[in-house]
Amino acid sequence: MKNLATFKAVYETRSFSRAAALLFISQPTVSAQIKQLETEFGCRLFERNGRGRLGVTPAATQLYQAASDLLASWDQLHTALAAGPAEQRVRLAASHTFATALLPQLLPRLYAQFPRVRFEVTMANSYAVQTAVAQHDADLGFIEKPLVASGLDRTTLMADSLVLAGAGEPFLVRESDSGVGYYTARYLAEHNAKGPRLTVASNAVIVALLHQGFGRSLLSARAAQGLATQPLGPDFVRHFYLLTRSGDQAVAAQVAAVAAWAAAYRD
Repeated sequence: MKNLATFKAVYETRSFSRAAALLFISQPTVSAQIKQLETEFGCRLFERNGRGRLGVTPAATQLYQAASDLLASWDQLHTALAAGPAEQRVRLAASHTFATALLPQLLPRLYAQFPRVRFEVTMANSYAVQTAVAQHDADLGFIEKPLVASGLDRTTLMADSLVLAGAGEPFLVRESDSGVGYYTARYLAEHNAKGPRLTVASNAVIVALLHQGFGRSLLSARAAQGLATQPLGPDFVRHFYLLTRSGDQAVAAQVAAVAAWAAAYRD
């Protein structure tokens, strides 16, 4: 690389002496390095024109273009290696229940296990999480509906029981695209419920309303701590799932860590 850097300086200055001054080396050293290149490639690179400036040969022009690219790539590689491994970004998209009930337990573990990973968290309903993973807007998705899509892998993490929390009216319901929304619609149909309903697109807001004694709702048992609840039986036991893009090796280590955490949590 030193010989190429010297050659590049000579080519640009058309002078052995000026190149030597720029590189802080002696002129004989410059001459020797150029001679080594000419011997290596078997051709002359510079011609003296008798007026104090060097003429360049076609071979020198060809070598200059290649050497410039090679030296630039070498500098970039040197900078990258000196800076150490690049920080990885992993984007998590979680359904409302998973985000509030389980992510606070999972995220500190991931953060400690992968100190050079920058985690980003967003919260949405299950369908929106699936879309985010499929469209490369998220790397790991946590959902509470058994959604299936081409190009995505779904891994079952753990079971989750739903309960009826609160009392009175209105019936607080999630939007239809949410995991809880699906089970709520089924519950209301099975019980032929006719009372007023209020759609609230946030589990956290529903929980806060229930704690104030306002309405009733279906909730994950994990989110209903401190509330009066009624169990709903095995027909209202669902699962949490992990969604990833098929073959995405960039997050393979994080996927394995999530699976290990879920297994320990179940045990």
